[in-house]
Amino acid sequence: MAGVDIRYVGGPTAVVTIGGLRLLTDPTFDAPGEYPIGARKLVKTAGPALGPAEVGPVDAVLLSHDQHPDNLDRAGRDLLAEAPLVLSTRSAHDRLVGAVRTLPNWEHVDLPRPDGGVLRVTGVPAQHGPDGSEKLVGEVTGFVLSGSGLPTVYVSGDNASLEVVRSIAARLGPFDVALLFAGAARTELVPDGTLTLTSAEAAEAAVILGAGQVVPLHFEQWAHFTEDGDSLEAEFGKAGLADRLHRLGPGASIAL
Repeated sequence: MAGVDIRYVGGPTAVVTIGGLRLLTDPTFDAPGEYPIGARKLVKTAGPALGPAEVGPVDAVLLSHDQHPDNLDRAGRDLLAEAPLVLSTRSAHDRLVGAVRTLPNWEHVDLPRPDGGVLRVTGVPAQHGPDGSEKLVGEVTGFVLSGSGLPTVYVSGDNASLEVVRSIAARLGPFDVALLFAGAARTELVPDGTLTLTSAEAAEAAVILGAGQVVPLHFEQWAHFTEDGDSLEAEFGKAGLADRLHRLGPGASIAL
C-alpha cells in the first residue's frame, strides 16, 4: 500500500500528499495578532512555519469552514483564488462566491491521480461544539480520503462530538490515519462546552476510528485553546496509545 505524507504548517493547516496529489487543509497564513469575529476577537499567538509560496501549488483545498479566522484567514482567502478546487460546506459556497464547491455529508468527489487511479474525497459530518451549538458557531465539515492501494485518512475539521466520530467510523472505518483537530477550544460564544476535541476525547476518537496513526492539528498557536500538545501526549499515553500519536513541530513532516 502507498503511504501518506503530512507536513504541518501550523494551526489547522497541513499539506497532505496522497496518491500523488497535494491537498491543503484550512489555509491560515496570517501573522500573530488579534483577529475580530463579530463583537469578539481571537488571538493568534504564533505564525505559520511556511508561507503560501513555500507550500507551493496544491491540487485541492479541504476547507472545514470559512466563518472563523483561525480556520480561514486573509492570506488563506487569497490562496483560495489560486487553488484549482476548494471543497467545503454549503455555507462557505454561498459566502465565498465562485471559490468553493459544496461537498455534502456522505457525498464524494473523485480526483484523478497521476498513476491513473482516483483519490476519493468524501464529505463527513462535524459538530463545532456541544449539541445545539450549530446556530451559534455555524456549519462545519470533515473529510475522508480513500482510494485503491491508498490508506484511508480522516480529516476531522473542528469537530467536538464523539457521536459524530462514531457515525463516521460506522460508515467509512476503520481508518489508517486520522488528522484530529484538538486543543479543547473554548470561547465566550459557547461558555459551557469545548468547540474541538479535548485531549482525552482525541484519544478515545482514535480508538473509535480504529486509527493506527494520529496526527493532531489545531491545538496550538491560538489563545482559545485550553489543552496543548503535552496534554495530548499525556492522554494518549494514559490510554496506551502513545505509539499512535505523532505530534509534529511546525514545518515538520512525517510519512505514514
